[in-house]
Amino acid sequence: MMSYFVFSLSLLAILLHSCTLTLGQNPASAPAPSGPTNITKILEKAGQFTTFIRLLRTTQAGDQINTQLNNSKQGMTVFAPTDNAFSSLKAGTLNSLSSQQQVQLVQFHVLPSFISVSQFQTVSNPLRTQAGDTSPGDFPLNVTTSGNQVNVSTGIVDATVGNTIYTDGELAVYQVDKVLQPLSIFASPSPATAPAPATPETSNLKKKSPAALSPSSGSDDTPADKSGADSVNGVAVLGIGAFCFAFWL
Repeated sequence: MMSYFVFSLSLLAILLHSCTLTLGQNPASAPAPSGPTNITKILEKAGQFTTFIRLLRTTQAGDQINTQLNNSKQGMTVFAPTDNAFSSLKAGTLNSLSSQQQVQLVQFHVLPSFISVSQFQTVSNPLRTQAGDTSPGDFPLNVTTSGNQVNVSTGIVDATVGNTIYTDGELAVYQVDKVLQPLSIFASPSPATAPAPATPETSNLKKKSPAALSPSSGSDDTPADKSGADSVNGVAVLGIGAFCFAFWL
């Protein structure tokens, strides 16, 4: 009986010691994302961004984004159009763009700084994108908010931010329902200036022949020289007068 009691006490002491060690350990931390940040992998995991991923790869803009994210703390914001957004473009639109224009189109969807959803309410328009100049007619991008809704305007289209695909404090990726079309690429060229209407004087000049416009021509528009005829008439009168005077004598 005594031995059974001693065995029970020993077992209880071992259990208490084990519990103390377990409680004294720090809780396990959440696993960090594996590998460096990769914009194409983020979009692939989200799905429905096949066309935008293809553009990121063919223009090498995706590699530039990854390099900047993993080598600086500047941050970045990406507006990612869905496949449905690209499908709404006129057929052949992307193929009609030059290589440089395709790069600019992708860069127009990238802001060179991290902007959270709440920060869109206080940003200054126009936002500067990686495409460059924000002057009218180039690459201006304006953001407006209404409650929790964020709208993005390019001067050609108005897109809506659907949801947040990814955010980690340095990179923010937002889904948009339309392709952001910059004015510099998609704006219609201004119509050619129409020629000024011809004046009546101009019309008359066009109807005359080159000879008629020459000051040395003998056209009806040039007064005739009468000096020679007047001299002949004067000599004739004098001759008749002299003949009559001689006959009278």
